[in-house]
Amino acid sequence: MTIDELRGTVAEFLAAHDPATIGRTEFLRARYAAGLAWVYFPAGHGGLGAAREWQAELDRLFADAGAPDNNPQANGVGLGMAGPMILAFGTDEQRQRFLRPLWTGEEIWCQLFSEPGAGSDLAAVSTRAVRDGEDWVVDGQKVWTSGAHLARFGILVARTDPELPKHRGLTYFLCDMTDPGVDVRPLRQITGEAEFNEVFLSGVRIPDTQRLGQVGQGWAVATATLNGERVAIGDRAPSRESGMIGVVAQAWRDNPGLRTAELHDRLLRLWVDAEVARLSAQRLRQKLATGTLGPEGAAMKITFARISQQLSGLELELLGEQGLRYSDWAMVRPDRVDFTARDAGYRYLRAKGNSIEGGTSEILRNVVAERVLGLPAEPRVDKDVPWKDLAK
Repeated sequence: MTIDELRGTVAEFLAAHDPATIGRTEFLRARYAAGLAWVYFPAGHGGLGAAREWQAELDRLFADAGAPDNNPQANGVGLGMAGPMILAFGTDEQRQRFLRPLWTGEEIWCQLFSEPGAGSDLAAVSTRAVRDGEDWVVDGQKVWTSGAHLARFGILVARTDPELPKHRGLTYFLCDMTDPGVDVRPLRQITGEAEFNEVFLSGVRIPDTQRLGQVGQGWAVATATLNGERVAIGDRAPSRESGMIGVVAQAWRDNPGLRTAELHDRLLRLWVDAEVARLSAQRLRQKLATGTLGPEGAAMKITFARISQQLSGLELELLGEQGLRYSDWAMVRPDRVDFTARDAGYRYLRAKGNSIEGGTSEILRNVVAERVLGLPAEPRVDKDVPWKDLAK
């Protein structure tokens, strides 16, 4: 297939499925069935096995036709992390069950990884999953879980063998967030919102059919998930001057009386940084689509966090006293995070989390140093010790 043939396929689909006369869910289901969802996924799973770089053109064609989207901002974990992992590690039955409602937005997903005692050191998770017949019984606590209050399913890493070293005793599950024993509680942030949650799991029964990958393969699946997450977080600017750089550049154009030579110099430097990051993200997306992405996503995530925080700070400086205004500090439970929709004060506060979520910048610098640059690893005395014998 060529890109022109793809355009023709989209035109034929739109001629047969007028988005103005078909309901949102029905339209998205039909789009998935036609292979026009993830165009780079295999046929039968929402795709046509086409080139990953064609996805942007595909989405543009549907947007120009006024077609509904699949609510990507509310389901970033599902689309950017759970979906690719289910395709890569799931059974045929799991792919058939989960991929379509995930892509259409009928089922929102969250990520049950971090714990109070296992944040940067994810392999130290203590949430236990014990086999009981055809089920696993899960007990533990997760934290910083974005969108858990909206999610139908969560990708869950739990410890299934405490006798093994911490990286080898983990297994990966797909957890139904509506099951008995799942308790979601809000965590209010510096922005006033509660987009994050803590999740308590008490005797939650997960069928073995919702185990993703082999028993004990959890760390490998989790690492692949995190590599994809870091690209997804770092790839917030699909086109030139989109995302935060677009917001700040427009603020510069709209406020000529507030400009200074020093601010101009910093803005231009950040504009170049943002463009380099955007082009780098395109290359990483292509590697992700072919299944060859490694730890390079860590560098993308570090860069995104730095640029986002520097841009949001520059915006406040440019706006002066206008930047001190804050529209609303009420405790709300947002259904999506949109960095560009709120005021400058919100962007400044929310950007502080960019260097924490998806892996702290400190840990990701270690990943880049050791796994990308090949520098000597830091001494680690706990890698070969059974998890049960580690200090807690």
